[in-house]
Amino acid sequence: METRFLVDPGGFRDLADALTIRYDPYAGDDALRRLSDLLTVRLVRGKDHDRGHTVPEAIGERHYWDAVGRLWTELVAGTFDEFVPGAGFGHADRAAGPFEQQSRRRVMARHFSDRGELVAILRRALDTMFGGAAADAGKLTWCEKTPFNLLCMDFLWELVPEATIVHIKRHPVAVVASHVDQPWAPSTVDGVLAWLKPVYDRWLAWKATAGLGARRYVELRAEDLAADWPAQRKALFAGVGVDDFATTSTFRARSLDHRDGQFDSGTRALIERTLGDVIPRMGYT
Repeated sequence: METRFLVDPGGFRDLADALTIRYDPYAGDDALRRLSDLLTVRLVRGKDHDRGHTVPEAIGERHYWDAVGRLWTELVAGTFDEFVPGAGFGHADRAAGPFEQQSRRRVMARHFSDRGELVAILRRALDTMFGGAAADAGKLTWCEKTPFNLLCMDFLWELVPEATIVHIKRHPVAVVASHVDQPWAPSTVDGVLAWLKPVYDRWLAWKATAGLGARRYVELRAEDLAADWPAQRKALFAGVGVDDFATTSTFRARSLDHRDGQFDSGTRALIERTLGDVIPRMGYT
């Protein structure tokens, strides 16, 4: 499932900058506050729509909370209570209301002049969570699939240098069709194009200068995987560095081509014009 806390706003990527190159006491407090909200509230309450469980449940409650608890001891330098002026501050004859907050807990984040030290702490948290879950399942490797990992690959390789990143792409017109039907995306074609075009532009600009040929990176088309899953699976697993085996889940053509007739000719032409430079650069016609 999408665990999200590596690259989402408030996650590890934001924290890495806030406690190093962007450090000041307020940025550190904010970064830790947002990370705490992500790890202890949002991911704990939000269940995956397809699988029906939360991130801690998917990873394993013990591994998850062991990692989260250790993070605070390694990232927090101290705390103090900051005075919060009441609504009538400055009026001596006005008593504070019975529920009026009089102080706010401030967190002093550690400053890491050596970014590598912070990255090592975040890596240990990953090893505790995902490595622990893999060990429980008798596995040596693990996979995490948050979609916008695609735009954060430099940070992911900083965090896990030995990682292989697998990019499974799909025809951009089909991606637009899929987004229109998602509750978390714009519901109109114009809205989806405004959402997606900057993502494609940023990805293609980064890819042009990233030197991916020297990295552990595998790029495949979903359509090719669906056309001949056994053969493509073997190539995929070889690129990742694992032995081939028959999987329960597969890529199926009917799961990809069922949106081919979703748009009329005029709408499809609009999409192709808007993404005219993107489609061929993604390897499609």
